[in-house]
Amino acid sequence: MSTPSAGETHLFCPIDLRGVRLRNRIAVSPMCQYSARDGMANDWHLVHLGSRAVGGAGLVMFEATAVSPEGRITPHDLGIWKDEHIAPLACVVRFVKGQGAAAGIQIAHAGRKASTRAPWEGGTPLAATEGGWKGLAPSAKAFAPDYPVPEALDEDGIRTVIGQFRAAAERAVAAGFDLVEIHAAHGYLLHSFLSPLSNERSDAYGGRLELRMMAVLETAAAVRSVLPDTMPLLVRISATDWVEGGWDIEQSIVLARELGQRGVDLVDCSSGGLVPQARIPAGAGYQVPLAERIRREAGIRTAAVGMITEPEQADAIVVQGQADLVMVGRTMLRLPYWALHAATALGHDADWPAQYERARD
Repeated sequence: MSTPSAGETHLFCPIDLRGVRLRNRIAVSPMCQYSARDGMANDWHLVHLGSRAVGGAGLVMFEATAVSPEGRITPHDLGIWKDEHIAPLACVVRFVKGQGAAAGIQIAHAGRKASTRAPWEGGTPLAATEGGWKGLAPSAKAFAPDYPVPEALDEDGIRTVIGQFRAAAERAVAAGFDLVEIHAAHGYLLHSFLSPLSNERSDAYGGRLELRMMAVLETAAAVRSVLPDTMPLLVRISATDWVEGGWDIEQSIVLARELGQRGVDLVDCSSGGLVPQARIPAGAGYQVPLAERIRREAGIRTAAVGMITEPEQADAIVVQGQADLVMVGRTMLRLPYWALHAATALGHDADWPAQYERARD
């Protein structure tokens, strides 16, 4: 994949992904709000996500949205496991798209990291007496000493989960989303199939790299099969576990190539989350080199994410061809209108909502 020259492509250049045009390269990273009941989107999601669309982002990603009740991280996760979830999601989608942003949804299964309290309640596992449920995983291996041992999925169970992702994608289409992202990062179910630290299987879904990738590849193919040809498909991965002997960038490059062959349009490059003892060298833009290598060596578009806070920093990532999109997370929690202010800082003319024009200068 060629690298754009300076001045040719920048943070506020539109980008086409299949039949969807993003007005700029700024995406609101999917960030769990833990504010739903029975998986239902509500006024919090409307205001939270809607304000980022008003704030100028090109793509607003809805948080990790569970494909099944047992796939939730907490009892308060957003859900897309039943048809009743479609209408409230569609309400938020309409508003986001009405502000000129594209609406994307991240469909997810928490795997062995499921059934916990919200972060502000401690984030610890829920006991069965507190309404907790058993997690699912490729192997009966707990995430951490204080987590319960998950149930190891058999091959029928894996096929059931893949079917749940497929059905979730169909509901996402019905809700009017512009694109779908599969969550295969941060130690959740699909990531745990990829890493040899969590996948100790000896069947068709474990062992050598080609088999450890199979659950993710089959999920991607199943989701792609129910999306319109014009609808982009993204996959978020943890490009490395940051642990010796775990999933790493070289394996991620192989996976990205295979995903591209199955109709995936962009790989969203995060890292970590599989094991609690990982030593992550967090710092400004610390995951950008992962996105750059995958983009260059796998020949697929990528998104960079992680401690990207300054307009000039985000712009440089795009100008230098390190990634095609910039996912902005916690900075967007602090500054919902970051994209509009970034345009001003970088000297680009971005459309402000008419209602806010008098505050532009």
